[in-house]
Amino acid sequence: MNDSNLCIALDRVGKTVATPDGDLDILKSISLQVRFREAVVIKGASGSGKTTLLGLMAGLDSASSGEVRLLGENLDDKNEEQRSSVRAGRVGFVFQSFHLVQGANAIQNVMLPLELAGVEGAWQRARDSLEQVGLAAKLDTPVEHLSGGEQQRVAIARAFATEPEVLFADEPTGNLDAATGRQIADLMFHLRDRAGTTLVLVTHEAELAGRGDRQILIESGELVDGGA
Repeated sequence: MNDSNLCIALDRVGKTVATPDGDLDILKSISLQVRFREAVVIKGASGSGKTTLLGLMAGLDSASSGEVRLLGENLDDKNEEQRSSVRAGRVGFVFQSFHLVQGANAIQNVMLPLELAGVEGAWQRARDSLEQVGLAAKLDTPVEHLSGGEQQRVAIARAFATEPEVLFADEPTGNLDAATGRQIADLMFHLRDRAGTTLVLVTHEAELAGRGDRQILIESGELVDGGA
């Protein structure tokens, strides 16, 4: 679990939540490893636990059992603020629903994580990142005035602006038409390849899943394939 080549390591991780009908096991004894610079795709049917698994790997939620290590840090003995500190400036996110700050323009959205991380020259870094995703002409456009594909480009620019060591993407093309989805996938993998970023991607789309280095299959909360 302390291999310096490992970006993420899970050892017998489980997630249980209480329901009116009793405890529900969402994830059951998941063990897997992700190496630096690897692109790993998590697949599974709706409700299989994919997004929950991604959240545990990223430290957005805490496991009920087992051990989660991210960037060499054990997340199990950390509170939410401490887990956030592990991620700061080192982890990026792209979500299906974009998660942009409405009422703010494109460059303000991209600057936000840079400013939170205390990065100097945040405006220029944000501008450069937006230029890389083809939005140099829309820096001052409020994000709600952008198309879905353009909003996801802003989200990708924001994710890569901090030059993260690992990027977590949850159904990044799920709200887009097929052609726009392919453009977004091309862009995300191009930036990932150029930056050498580790990528953990949740998707139900076979074409996008096939672009990963390895595929992990989750069924009913259990790892059935690809956990090596």
